[in-house]
Amino acid sequence: MLRNMSKKIPGRIRKEDIAGMIDHTILGPTATKANIKKICEEAKRFNFCSVCVNPAHVKFVKNELAGTNIKVCTVIGFPLGATTPKEKAEDTKLAIQDGADEIDMVMNIGAMIEGDYDTIRKEVSAVVKAGHGRIVKVILETAYLNDGQKRVACRIAKECKASFVKTSTGFGPHGATVHDIKLMRDIVGMKLGVKASGGIHTLKNARKMIRAGADRIGASSLVKEFYGISIQDQTLQKNILKRKVY
Repeated sequence: MLRNMSKKIPGRIRKEDIAGMIDHTILGPTATKANIKKICEEAKRFNFCSVCVNPAHVKFVKNELAGTNIKVCTVIGFPLGATTPKEKAEDTKLAIQDGADEIDMVMNIGAMIEGDYDTIRKEVSAVVKAGHGRIVKVILETAYLNDGQKRVACRIAKECKASFVKTSTGFGPHGATVHDIKLMRDIVGMKLGVKASGGIHTLKNARKMIRAGADRIGASSLVKEFYGISIQDQTLQKNILKRKVY
């Protein structure tokens, strides 16, 4: 079941509403178990929706989140999308065996750019099938695509019965924009979720994304606002920001 807002966005979006939409994420190459444990603790403290990690850490996170309703999310074909449909499907199966509840897959960006839509259909369908009913989010990496390509990608995700479309990996030229969220929501309607990810560092920005149509937020440094950190608290802010989580 999708954890998202109702179709009618309330006049005031509370911090607690946003918390329930956050995939608290750590995908940088230097992430240690201590870093990941901290992310899990924060997710439990603030009741975030999920913790998103690389596949190597899924078992560890599953154990850390045991006894909670917080989901374990992992990434497939990350961050370039340049693996085959078969590889993405097999990696999905392995991640589920390790305890993943949700899958964020990067589509083959080059295939989309050159108009090889059959490859996109094959890989999304393969991951959805391998997911056996679990939430599958298709990462478009919108920074590399024009609006026409974004629309096609959203239509394919919808056609192949993915659960969400997602803007970005956080490793591209830029992350989510209000323009892209509106475009993606316009194409998928209310049948799919829309995840805004990359560059969302403030509650103000998160609210803009939600009002534009996002019902899931990929973020990490946003947690500083849940701590109530003042702008003067530079040390803790730097420790949060340097995690390179998106």
